[in-house]
Amino acid sequence: MSELVIGMGIIAIVLTVSALASGLVERAPLSFPIIFLGLGFLIGGGGLKVIEIDLHHPLLEMVATVSLALVLFLDAVKLQVDELRSDWHVPFLTLGPGTIMVILGVAAAAYLLVGTTPLQSLLLGAILASTDPVVLRDIVRDERIPRSVRRALGVEAGMNDIVVLPIVLILIALLTASAGESMDWGSFLLRILVFSPLVGLAVGGIGANLMGRADARFGIRKEYQALYGIGLVLASFAAGQAINGDGFLAAFFAGLAVTLFNVSLCDCFLEYGEVTAEMMMLLAFVLFGALLSTLLGTIAIIPAFILAVIGLGLIRPLSLWVVLQRAKMSNSARLFMGWFGPRGLNSLLLALLAVQASAPDSEKLMGITGMVVVVSVIAHGVSATPLASWYARKVAVAKSTLAEERESSFVGLFEPDANEIHRITADELAAQLAGENPPLVLDVRSRAHYESDDGQIPGSIRVLPDQIEEWAASAPKDRAIVAYCTCPDEAASGRVSRHLEALGFQASALKGGFNAWKGQHRVDPKGSVMIASSIA
Repeated sequence: MSELVIGMGIIAIVLTVSALASGLVERAPLSFPIIFLGLGFLIGGGGLKVIEIDLHHPLLEMVATVSLALVLFLDAVKLQVDELRSDWHVPFLTLGPGTIMVILGVAAAAYLLVGTTPLQSLLLGAILASTDPVVLRDIVRDERIPRSVRRALGVEAGMNDIVVLPIVLILIALLTASAGESMDWGSFLLRILVFSPLVGLAVGGIGANLMGRADARFGIRKEYQALYGIGLVLASFAAGQAINGDGFLAAFFAGLAVTLFNVSLCDCFLEYGEVTAEMMMLLAFVLFGALLSTLLGTIAIIPAFILAVIGLGLIRPLSLWVVLQRAKMSNSARLFMGWFGPRGLNSLLLALLAVQASAPDSEKLMGITGMVVVVSVIAHGVSATPLASWYARKVAVAKSTLAEERESSFVGLFEPDANEIHRITADELAAQLAGENPPLVLDVRSRAHYESDDGQIPGSIRVLPDQIEEWAASAPKDRAIVAYCTCPDEAASGRVSRHLEALGFQASALKGGFNAWKGQHRVDPKGSVMIASSIA
């Protein structure tokens, strides 16, 4: 059977199986990476030998390159720069030290366990410090988990590659230089750290601006706008490579330009781009599975497995526990975030860069990376559903609102508690509601308190405290807002009020919360309250 037919068959399997299995994956302790990595093992050289893939196969290189460029571009486009601009140092200081600690910890373990040189160990640590957004996706989309926790994991998955990638590129250059190749380090660092980002910013910013102008003047059909967005990804990658820089860094900064310069790409591109990236990533898992089915036989399995267990189960959780000490969150949240730092496709793609650069022992590094990824894909894929359910139950039955449930942003986890906020009494609120311009009343009780309390203030709008930002995006700013929670936990309404004030609303909190209201005024039974639906 020809390679063309086999390739078309694999793509057909990826598209059909992903659609048919989507409902099962959402409910069972299973993930798409498990399915398609397993499929690759089955049809690869170590299984049925349907497809033979080696490290230099052009199909693997093409799929891997497009996948990583798309992921980096889309991650940058989806970053909430407004949220990070005022407190950029928070994720920078959190992700930076956390990533460095993981790199050093994994490097030390690799040096002791798998016999790599110090430089190779550092490169392996950097490769295995990349958090994979594909494996993490089910957690980030689970709205039962407080938004601040999901946002923190999403920011890490979206931003830590931009910390890891330059380190990987520099270490690869050091390894190749140690093998005898001459290197102009000044020119190299300038091209990697300065010219590549600048080229990406130019391609992304100018390209998106051109489409906005063309659409406003001529009316560009959405399907062509979606294709144009894919073209920007490829153009930015090609431009980065053309200057002898790095196309992946250029692709990330091209996506960042779209957000930084406040230019817009059609929502159709984000949808089409995500679907395209999804297909390419799942196809990449199949190809890497086929590769690893033979490559794993060339390394010492037991030491690589022990490295995976130590890296995923000890080094990553301890690193996150340390850097999140300043964050206002429960220990359950720290443990949850510490465990969910999966290693997946991104690590394999970074390891492939070392192979393409002909770094010494790069095939061994790829094999070790593959072993860690296989362990991570299985362990995190199987545990995602049950651990998310466990954490969601813990949030729902907590006697007091967990700190992370009060926040809607990653930055908010590091902000001081709300103290000086305008508060009104239950009688004052009743008088305002009976007046000509009644305020909007927001029920921001936590999940657990809402379930345990009896009734609600008439006409109030139910908004979970960690979803206030989504609600505020479409809320009218010409009406005053009064937020209330449960009396022992007035901090929730206070923080919501302060956050709304920062967004330009006239907001205050109900003194004494729902308990103060129901002691003096009528309450509605549960079910009559309006629910503000939002996707966090």
